[in-house]
Amino acid sequence: MFPELNNLLNITPDRAEQGKLTLLCDAKTDGSFLVHHFLSFYLKANCKVCFVALIQSFSHYNIVGQKLGVSLTLARERGQLVFLEGLKSSMDVFFQANEEPHPLQFLREANPGNLQPLFEFVREALKPVDNGEAVWKCPVLLVDDLSLLLSLGVGAVAVLDFVHYCRATVCWELKGNMVVLVHDSGDAKDEENDILLNGLSHQSHLILRTEGLATGFCRDVHGQLRILWRRPSQPTAQRDRSLTYQYKIQDKSVSFFAKGMSPAVL
Repeated sequence: MFPELNNLLNITPDRAEQGKLTLLCDAKTDGSFLVHHFLSFYLKANCKVCFVALIQSFSHYNIVGQKLGVSLTLARERGQLVFLEGLKSSMDVFFQANEEPHPLQFLREANPGNLQPLFEFVREALKPVDNGEAVWKCPVLLVDDLSLLLSLGVGAVAVLDFVHYCRATVCWELKGNMVVLVHDSGDAKDEENDILLNGLSHQSHLILRTEGLATGFCRDVHGQLRILWRRPSQPTAQRDRSLTYQYKIQDKSVSFFAKGMSPAVL
């Protein structure tokens, strides 16, 4: 995890909030460093994590995790981490006979849209057990990323339904948290992505949006991060609060600073 980002969000592994949905969004840049941050954050917070990884392999996340001080291999072996490797599991859907529905069963359907097997996988992975296993603080669902489901033919409404059922189970019933990544293509014609992004934005308690610089590439400033805290239960005037920072990604950390305050400029 990145200590500077924890300071901006005013969170620590010792006092992680519960019942929250965090939306990670990137536009014209790569916001995957936020996924690695929250993965390592919740593992260090001693939470039970179900990671639906649709983009990268387990080894990729494990290598980055080791740089951030966590071992995904060890976490998986001791039952703290349940990892669904989309790149590898997709092959099982097509080439192996399964008696039970596969979490990615929708890949074999002519009209993909039934994400119930994926939801059942999440619910089974995070359900409380009493068989002598270690007691974790709270369950966490992490998805990287939901936009890929749209690319595979799943409709935005079906993805939002999946998120709704996961929220009902993870956030409300189990008092856990969810973190999901969605890409903002910036294409006005991509209505499905707009529906998904807008739907998730209204449900989220925290939105972290990374954007590329309007001026283009810069060696010392890699992008801009907008942090939006949302409190849906509050009156409109008190509901939202936002801050904007620029950042530079380094090998094992990320530096954040106010606009125009990069150390290279000063």
